[in-house]
Amino acid sequence: VQLVESGGGRVQPGGSLRLSCSASGSSFADYAIGWFRQAPGKEREGVACITRYDDSVRGVNTHYSDSVKGRFTTFRDNAKTTVYLQMNDLKPEDTAVYFCAVTGSPRLKYTTWTWQYLYDAWGRGTQVTVSS
Repeated sequence: VQLVESGGGRVQPGGSLRLSCSASGSSFADYAIGWFRQAPGKEREGVACITRYDDSVRGVNTHYSDSVKGRFTTFRDNAKTTVYLQMNDLKPEDTAVYFCAVTGSPRLKYTTWTWQYLYDAWGRGTQVTVSS
């Protein structure tokens, strides 16, 4: 699976952006997609994750870091092999390069979704800058 992020840009504090992560390859619906970001001088960190369909909840599971919970939403369109990250109420501290990554690991859970080594492939990232 190959991933390409898009939708980044510059926005004022309080604004919104929607990032897209488009995938090529087969069996997209069988994979979980994670969103990560890396700010200048900082380590890459997990932002959000959306799992594949889970029979136990009859839907997908989503996970968010505390710093974005309530402001960011991730969702997927398997027909378009694309995952989205809707970012609202953006803050200057959200400024970073945003990456999406794919995993088929059965170890992915709400306690492990930020473990970067679980992800098999990464996009090249898209820059998000929040500034007045």
